[in-house]
Amino acid sequence: MNRNEYVPFLSEIVEVIKHTDIEYTFRMTYEGDVLPGQFFEVSIPKYGEAPISVSGISEGLVDLTIRRVGKVTNEVFEKYVGDKLFLRGPYGNGFDVNLYKGKELVVVAGGTGVSPVRGVISYFADHEDERKSMSIITGFKSVNDILFKKDFEYWKKKMNVILTLDAGEETPDHKIGLVTKYIPELEVADVSAAVAVVVGPPAMMRFSVQALLAKGFKEENIWISQERKMCCGLGKCGHCRIGDKYVCLDGPVFNYTEGKNLID
Repeated sequence: MNRNEYVPFLSEIVEVIKHTDIEYTFRMTYEGDVLPGQFFEVSIPKYGEAPISVSGISEGLVDLTIRRVGKVTNEVFEKYVGDKLFLRGPYGNGFDVNLYKGKELVVVAGGTGVSPVRGVISYFADHEDERKSMSIITGFKSVNDILFKKDFEYWKKKMNVILTLDAGEETPDHKIGLVTKYIPELEVADVSAAVAVVVGPPAMMRFSVQALLAKGFKEENIWISQERKMCCGLGKCGHCRIGDKYVCLDGPVFNYTEGKNLID
């Protein structure tokens, strides 16, 4: 469907999934192509708009996982099944799963950084024959902050899952410590050919990439997502410009060979 990318369109909320007290997934109607890691601008007249990453893709639907942190998202949280929101997008380049097919894959994600890579993880959970071994390392502050709990139960049946918490007692379901602690322990048959995706807070991504490089991953086989300061989604406002790149247009997904030079 051809749309004017500047003009918002109405999308209906068909399901609301509560993860924590401040993080819900809104399953929205959408017809069109979309990739994991792309984002929509979600808007409500008189309140403004906010960029939200795509956290799931299915026939005629997209998932938008939203954290309640301000004026726009506060108002979004008052909307429930049958209500509608205005969307613009999708924007950005997203993760292309074709780049990871037939390879060993490692995904490292922190907190809400799981949202933009959820589509990648789910795809390869459902298409095990299209990749080799797969490991995911995800970190959350506490048990109460874990997102996509049902997904994790499914993913554990399909791949190596390391779920970490910042503090507390270790259990059979989760370990304690930063995600970087567990990267050296990964079993990778051919690290020179393996690929990795890293998404999360800037410091987490920096040290996770360093750990992957130290393990033997090649820079060109690592992808990151730079989501900071995105605003208009169209490269017009300049808020997300880093050097000669606009994160909302050239990203938010970058191969590390390019992303390492985006110093904010």
